[in-house]
Amino acid sequence: MSEFSYRLLRRWPDVEAPNLFASDASDRLILDEAFATLAGVHDGRDVVVIGDRYGALTLGVSFEHGLSGIRVHQDALSGELALAANAEEFELSSCFESRALDESLLAGARVVLLQLPRSLAELDEIADAVARYAADDVVVFAGGRIKHLSLAMNDVLGHYFGTLDVSLARQKSRVLVARGSRRPVDARPYPKLVVNPELGLTIAAHGGAFSGTTLDIGTRFLLTFFDQIDPAARTAIDLGCGTGVLAAVLATQRPELSVIATDQSAAAVESAAATVLANGLGGRVSVVRDTGLAQQPDDSADVIVCNPPFHVGSSVHTGVALAMLRDTGRVLRGGGQLFTVFNSHLAYQPELRRLVGPTKVLGQNTKFTVTVSTKKVLAKGGAPTNTVPATTTPAMTVPATTTPEGT
Repeated sequence: MSEFSYRLLRRWPDVEAPNLFASDASDRLILDEAFATLAGVHDGRDVVVIGDRYGALTLGVSFEHGLSGIRVHQDALSGELALAANAEEFELSSCFESRALDESLLAGARVVLLQLPRSLAELDEIADAVARYAADDVVVFAGGRIKHLSLAMNDVLGHYFGTLDVSLARQKSRVLVARGSRRPVDARPYPKLVVNPELGLTIAAHGGAFSGTTLDIGTRFLLTFFDQIDPAARTAIDLGCGTGVLAAVLATQRPELSVIATDQSAAAVESAAATVLANGLGGRVSVVRDTGLAQQPDDSADVIVCNPPFHVGSSVHTGVALAMLRDTGRVLRGGGQLFTVFNSHLAYQPELRRLVGPTKVLGQNTKFTVTVSTKKVLAKGGAPTNTVPATTTPAMTVPATTTPEGT
């Protein structure tokens, strides 16, 4: 396909639905505001794209300005995969390189295109990295939908850059343009490390990690039911691990468990790896970046714990959570347990029964529900039985790795 079109971009392998889109007006406004500056760029390696959800910014720059070698950072692995798939469809696969949020991404960059994150902490970490590593004359074009912007974002960018201009609004979108980087002289402030006295554990968090260094109330409620985990279990997975709190507690409370912490967010994976290291659990917990449980074999886990999301970007949508639950039904061994916490109004129980097995409510308060679902055991010949296997074997150990939103 030789002609690039924003409307033909896909979100796959992320959730696709009639009310979810692969690009929006803010992508196009960012590119339009940056057009004159980008016209003076002759080497794509001078351009960095951060937070591109499904490829609109990266592929738009390449197509409109004929640039290649663009450096890209996307927090969500699904976004990376979608960008790669869209690039192949438009014959632009060689136009970009995916990088971590570090010096290799930003060294010498003259133009940064940024989809503003919802989290101020995530914006702070991004702005710190740009000011620290990019060229002195770097210009940052940071855009988003007006309903998601706040004056506090101006303050964050103002801390790291000398001037900040604001574009006119268009199609409910706006762009902040930052220039004149103020190079930080201190060590990078992320990940942040905080000792949680309630758990007796250190929580590490990068800016984009859900809940940061605090213990969110859903996780706290789920933890109160860990004493009901099968004592015979030997392998456990923290699915959608965030900062790795559940994985760290599992490994601390149950030394016999082999634990995998997995998340598709780069910030979460790096945070969880730092949490594991800070608590001396490096030999006990493996951290992987994955979409759901795609890397995990069938029938390989005795226990899975999950605090699933109920948003896709800014849209309330249960598609991601249901895909995660579907994965658990495949990866759990017969008799294996899935412990899930979710907002009570979502009423996931019918889906848990369908996708995993018999489901029991363990606890419920005004906000959250905790359930345990047990995967049925298949007897010889494929007939289901409720007998739990007498023995289990450890799951494959995966080495640690550290490597958006539609409206």
